[in-house]
Amino acid sequence: MYTQKKTEDYRMYVAGEWTGGATESRIPATSPATGEEIGTFPEGTREDVRRAVEAAQKAWPIWAARSAFERARAMERIADTIEERREDLARILALDQGKPLEAEAYDEVDELVVYFRMAAADATRLDGAMPPSVDGNKRIFLYRVPRGVVGTITPWNWPYTMPAEVIAPALASGNAVVWTPAPSTSICAVRLAECIAEAGLPPGLFNLVTGYGPVVGDEVAANPGTDAVAFIGSIATGEQVARRAAGKALLLEMGGNGPVVVLEDADLERAARESIFSAFLCAGQSCTAGELFLVHERVREEFLERLEAEITRKVRLGDPFDPATTMGPLNNEPTAQKTDRHIADALEKGARLLCGGGRAEGFPTRLYYRPTVLDGVTQEMQIAREETFGPVVPVATITHESEALDVVNRSPYGLLSSVWTRDLARGLRFAEAVRTGWVNINASSNHWESHLPFGGRSGSRSGIGRVGGRHPMETFTELKTVVADIG
Repeated sequence: MYTQKKTEDYRMYVAGEWTGGATESRIPATSPATGEEIGTFPEGTREDVRRAVEAAQKAWPIWAARSAFERARAMERIADTIEERREDLARILALDQGKPLEAEAYDEVDELVVYFRMAAADATRLDGAMPPSVDGNKRIFLYRVPRGVVGTITPWNWPYTMPAEVIAPALASGNAVVWTPAPSTSICAVRLAECIAEAGLPPGLFNLVTGYGPVVGDEVAANPGTDAVAFIGSIATGEQVARRAAGKALLLEMGGNGPVVVLEDADLERAARESIFSAFLCAGQSCTAGELFLVHERVREEFLERLEAEITRKVRLGDPFDPATTMGPLNNEPTAQKTDRHIADALEKGARLLCGGGRAEGFPTRLYYRPTVLDGVTQEMQIAREETFGPVVPVATITHESEALDVVNRSPYGLLSSVWTRDLARGLRFAEAVRTGWVNINASSNHWESHLPFGGRSGSRSGIGRVGGRHPMETFTELKTVVADIG
């Protein structure tokens, strides 16, 4: 087990300076992998956020006036620094979040580089239009201009890439950023902020305020100086953010339960193999994790047999720094407790436990959770209706694809779904009928490509707007109309 040689007192980044914040209060950071304290960080206040917003309001017009190509070069510098610090960033991620170093942490750092390089390219292609005028002596110009200050509130499950999918396009398109990360992975946030701070941005353009969400997150959402607010996280918190940020441009990427539909004509070998990625990537702590498997009655038994065999062969729970580990601990106790509750509720209401079912023994913390499969899941169970966020495969039986569509479309979630069938036309018909913002046909629910638009379906509780590639720039910029008379 890797341990950090010493703890470190980290700082927040406001108005171009590393600072301890308005008070001396600090929050300890404990590794979910080792149980050891790995550092402390400032407990930010509303005053800290206000100072950051004020600095950002002063900085963004200067930044917006620079050419898109100059802003792009700054994004490239950030990407270069991340690449240089790949090893350190990955090890901090494994220690602070719990991701396996070899299986996941390096990949997240590499994708982090992609987000900043992609934002650099997208910034140089963010163009407007020149529509015709009813008056032959007039010319119309439509410019895409930055909104100003983008308040950013991010979660702990992907503490590098989820902030980057918002921060990179916000900066690249000419905005300033005030960022409040999740407390349980704030050490990761500081390390990423160090890479951004070295890019030579105007003081105050990028700010990091650590602390608790009800204080610093709430102030970011409600402060009149934030012109747009981006939130990634739970539904309950996202709805609170939306209320506090009413009237501002909003990008909300919230919860899901990643329903995976396995029809009777599916390639069961592939479906079982990919289900490992659906259920156990990031220990199931993903908004796109397969948290409800709707399996046709004709193939349920064979699918379960293949799934259990895949788990036995491929899922290795253990020390994140052991190269053989494929799944690390859960990040925090509330998530582990919710997983406990959902499994207990399902078993009490008649589900059958096939493997796993609780916490693993013999590890430094109680956050290591055994990969679990439940059969006989019904819609009366919490695990079928809510977002568990743990390493669990809940399997419910269906008799027809219309039944699966009905279950998914009645759900309050509308983020992502996955369907398995050998008939591509059938898969496409399903994809067009299902009410989720993203559909994977014959691919894991966790299949993701960073340049594609991702977000919840309208009318669901999974959010509004789209992350991915240049698509957040549509939220972080607005159209400005200029009419010129050349008569």
